[in-house]
Amino acid sequence: QVQLVESGGGLAQAGGSLRLSCAASVLTFTNYAMGWFRQAPGKEREFVTAISWSGGSTDYADSVKGRFTISRDNAQRTVYLQMNALKPEDTAVYYCAARLLRTARAPKDYNYWGQGTQVTVSS
Repeated sequence: QVQLVESGGGLAQAGGSLRLSCAASVLTFTNYAMGWFRQAPGKEREFVTAISWSGGSTDYADSVKGRFTISRDNAQRTVYLQMNALKPEDTAVYYCAARLLRTARAPKDYNYWGQGTQVTVSS
């Protein structure tokens, strides 16, 4: 069983930055690829970014490419999402998720989810 706890959400102005963290309570953290997803009110949950178990491979949605950066610290069993140049359309609840081995983009391919953290970007 993998438990994930996100933190770092909050309110930011357009053009600002936030850094999200996701701490995992699993000893075999390096067995898992990690992803970030988001869900705005009335919309489906969408892929934001993912990182391989080693951190050597990353994938980004076009909407965040060049603005967001995913990273992980396997010793701390934590994955991060650095969000720069925030836009009002980035407003959503952000979730981290884990799946064994490879990264994926579909929410259904992830087995474990955090509770989510709210990010609100004002214009």
